[in-house]
Amino acid sequence: MVSNKKLGLIGRNISYSFSKKFFENKFQKLMLKDYSYNIFDLSEIQEVENLFSSPELLGFNVTIPYKEKIIDYLDELSDEAEKIGAVNCVLIQNGKKTGYNTDAFGFEKTLLLHKKPQQDSALILGNGGAAKAVKYVLDKHGIASKTISRNSEINFENLDQQTVKNHKIIIQCTPVGTFPNIEDCINFPFEGLSKEHLAIDLIYNPNYTKFIINASEKGAKTVNGYYMLEQQAEKAWEIWNFQKK
Repeated sequence: MVSNKKLGLIGRNISYSFSKKFFENKFQKLMLKDYSYNIFDLSEIQEVENLFSSPELLGFNVTIPYKEKIIDYLDELSDEAEKIGAVNCVLIQNGKKTGYNTDAFGFEKTLLLHKKPQQDSALILGNGGAAKAVKYVLDKHGIASKTISRNSEINFENLDQQTVKNHKIIIQCTPVGTFPNIEDCINFPFEGLSKEHLAIDLIYNPNYTKFIINASEKGAKTVNGYYMLEQQAEKAWEIWNFQKK
């Protein structure tokens, strides 16, 4: 009998997810008939307990708002996940639940593809799980960064043009502007941007958020979150399939 191998994504209000389509295409390409990928829309993180009782579950991805909350439900964390303090990929093996962070891998690939040598300091907009992975990668590459959040010293109310001018990499890590709220945009002094800037928005749906459109109008090089998403998904696939030694 063919055993069923279940994967999936946990989050809240995630019917728009990229992951399901991505992995179903992968199963098709690799002719894996016994794999399935499901969307687990949880209104509270506690509901993840029900998932763990499924013997066919190999693992799952984790998205907003559970990247930090999931940690309490796991047995072990990878080095990156521990340092970052956020998990977006879980492997279940012999009942043991291990958390990984493949966002860092995906963001690092994106950053190194587009960064210019003179772009040596960054502003991280937001302070959730994705922002933590971004900070980890910037630290690893010796790129000085400041985090802008609602409650930080420099916040969305007092961030000024000069600070933006002085930091040539801007990474938008909040969910503001995600489909279906595509007209929304964070409060940001776009006048501080120039063609010397790299502006990365981790959102992938829509392709061009209001943030990206506004940044490109000021001449900044702009990148969305699609490549990062693809790369973190490939890394998750590797974890689920090659950690079985």
